[in-house]
Amino acid sequence: MFDDQTIDAPTTDVSAKRTNAVPLESGVASTVSKNVENEGGMGSTVPHNPSMTALLPIMGVVLVAFLVIGLALPVLPLHVHQGLGLSTFVVGLVTGSQFAASLISRVWSGHYADRRGAKRAVVVGLLTAVVAGLLYLLSLRFVGTPWLSVTILLFGRALLGGAESFVITGAVSWGLALAGPQNAGRVIAWVGMSMFAALAFGAPVGTTLYAIGGFIAVAAATILVPLITVLLVTPLRSVPAQRGAQAGLMKVLGAVWLPGFGSALSSVGFGAMIAFSSLLSAERGLSPLWLTFSAFAIALVAARLFLGHTPDKLGGAKVALVCVFIEAGGLALIWFASNPVLAAAGAALTGFGYSLVYPGLGVEAVRRAPPQSRGLSMGAYTVFLDVALAFSSPALGLIAGWTGLGSVFLASAILVLCAAVIAAWLLRKNSLKEKQSWRADYPPAKRKIHQAGGSNEIHHRNTRHAVHACLGFGTGRSDQDARGRSHGCARA
Repeated sequence: MFDDQTIDAPTTDVSAKRTNAVPLESGVASTVSKNVENEGGMGSTVPHNPSMTALLPIMGVVLVAFLVIGLALPVLPLHVHQGLGLSTFVVGLVTGSQFAASLISRVWSGHYADRRGAKRAVVVGLLTAVVAGLLYLLSLRFVGTPWLSVTILLFGRALLGGAESFVITGAVSWGLALAGPQNAGRVIAWVGMSMFAALAFGAPVGTTLYAIGGFIAVAAATILVPLITVLLVTPLRSVPAQRGAQAGLMKVLGAVWLPGFGSALSSVGFGAMIAFSSLLSAERGLSPLWLTFSAFAIALVAARLFLGHTPDKLGGAKVALVCVFIEAGGLALIWFASNPVLAAAGAALTGFGYSLVYPGLGVEAVRRAPPQSRGLSMGAYTVFLDVALAFSSPALGLIAGWTGLGSVFLASAILVLCAAVIAAWLLRKNSLKEKQSWRADYPPAKRKIHQAGGSNEIHHRNTRHAVHACLGFGTGRSDQDARGRSHGCARA
């Protein structure tokens, strides 16, 4: 069916469960537990119990940095269509240029974060956003020549898309280095939560700025906000660039494509909420129009804030599998809803489900990627989200034109359910790997001892060997005699 690939990434959950599978003889258990602690870092130099508070400054940086993207979202169509007098096609071209640039620069930003350091990638992204703001200002000098003005604006939007890739990829890589790959789910969830909050908060702020000072006010904010953020980043603790040979792009894609494809399918529901929730509310007379999307956003942020740790604790594939069904159920409820309460409930379920599918499958992507290429792996993983949003929205628009707006959410629910197949496959693969690791560590001889006498018999046997060694009676096993002298005699 699927040909899954894992690259040099030991599994923490498997190692942790392995220590409790069979009671070990005295003198061995402590060594195994130390080895498990060493495995937990997956080859990193992060402490065994890293503080998640190290993520808070990075979340603040992402929140402030993404304000510049949220500021322009509601006002760009007004500036291009009303201010410059250009068509709606040009509006779409200018708006979409940022997302196209983000898609193209994902892999590049991941490579840069791995080779030059995550903090430096964030700073490069912020400085690139400043240049984008300068191009915004430059475009205003040529408003008398609309096509020249919009061309300059187009380049500014493309630069802002590249800046977004460097900031978010660098921030996730930075968070993984500080908090450890064992907290990958929480890192992805919390950093993403900051991004969503910035986009939601930036829209009303951008509208206010545009009403007060026009597009020049938005351009000035696009310059000043990243500059201020650079000052916030400077005192933060950096992490060294990953050492060792960098994995090739195709090798990383081979490791993350399956979780990435699952996240792309689940993101279809997210795209439907962004593009069509307010239109469906208007068509069905559900008031207020913003209720469904607000319910979606609030549920998403709350779930990531309070449950962002569950993919790390319970397993990414397992959490993703459950949440896919919740998201699909919410989309189906929106399709069925005939009143605002049902529509808001469906939107909240959709937001709750989607909130943990992306970080849950992200945990699986991190586990399968080589440690020295985590930035590249997260960039490649995010590409699937970009592709899903770029192609699903137009396709859903065609469905809406053929069969009505309600069918958009039914079709989205069906596509999201397909992600459950991938999550179930990943869960099965993890279970098989866990069993294989257990069998490798505990051959049939050890399992027969455990089944025959259990832990009590092993304890009595070790105690008897220790006493014999202290009294000078050899057991015939030099390793047991040594343990008896070191443990039994010390207690005597």
